[in-house]
Amino acid sequence: MEPVKADPAARRRSTAPVVADPVTRRRSTALFVLVSYGLAWVVALPLWLGEGLDSPLLMPLAVLMMFAPTIAAVVALRFVERSPQLLAPLGVTRAGGWGHLVRWAAIALGVILALVLAAQVTSALLGTYTFDVVHFSGLRESLSAQFDSAGVADSLGRPVPAVALATVVQVVFGSLINTIPAAGEEIGWRGFLFPRLREDLGDLGAVLASGVIWGLWHAPLILLGYNYPSAPVLGLLIICGMTTVVGGVLAWLRQRSGSVWPAAVGHGTINSSVFAFALMLGSADHDFSTVGATIMGWAGWPVPMLLVGWLIWRRAFRPAQVGQDS
Repeated sequence: MEPVKADPAARRRSTAPVVADPVTRRRSTALFVLVSYGLAWVVALPLWLGEGLDSPLLMPLAVLMMFAPTIAAVVALRFVERSPQLLAPLGVTRAGGWGHLVRWAAIALGVILALVLAAQVTSALLGTYTFDVVHFSGLRESLSAQFDSAGVADSLGRPVPAVALATVVQVVFGSLINTIPAAGEEIGWRGFLFPRLREDLGDLGAVLASGVIWGLWHAPLILLGYNYPSAPVLGLLIICGMTTVVGGVLAWLRQRSGSVWPAAVGHGTINSSVFAFALMLGSADHDFSTVGATIMGWAGWPVPMLLVGWLIWRRAFRPAQVGQDS
């Protein structure tokens, strides 16, 4: 008897997670949000009871807080949906194989870097940011401040364009390094939450709802002045706008790649590039506020908004059909 050959098409199926019935799915989603928010406030509590953003615990606690959505997703899967699996339903597997995953990671890196730079352009056009790509005065001032804080004499000439190139290289490597803590959020927001919201709300509703939920989750840090030091209360509203337009792009990366890792690369790229590029390309003579400038602020949103709108119009949030090579 000849061996039965596997049908290649049988190894290609939708990478959308298998979700429970609507009632269970909504209970699971609600528990996920509650646990995510609760853990975020618990982790940030030492900052509120202590020195706030001046605390030496700020960065360790901020990184630890990023893993709250993953913990919440595991809790919801185990105790509400009773899922026998964890990796596949959260998009942690490398569906499609290494080549497919690397290709989408590269797309994520390129798309997010392009959006960050486009946001600086629209911020400049709308008057909230000023470029200086001739003298790199912003970069020079930043370097001088670093020399001063280190107690090193800043008397030697520096090839600023070379430093700018080094900054770009640092951003790329930083994006990859930041992928790990960023995955702590993405496994929750895009791996768990977005596919379930899409089942109930459709593409547009899922983009809006997941964006606002993700944005408000940052409240324990934003209200202390993190990212928006000049307007922490308004900053909580502003970050919801940012997380909606950026979250839409990250959701597209997750859905079309069949994996949460490209979204994590994109998230890590945001974290490593926004302020680095803003300082590198900006003018030292004009201070900017993240309320209005860069992709963090309203003037940086036109291009990602157009992209997300186009993706919704093209129905690009449908789960991909990729080989299940995990």
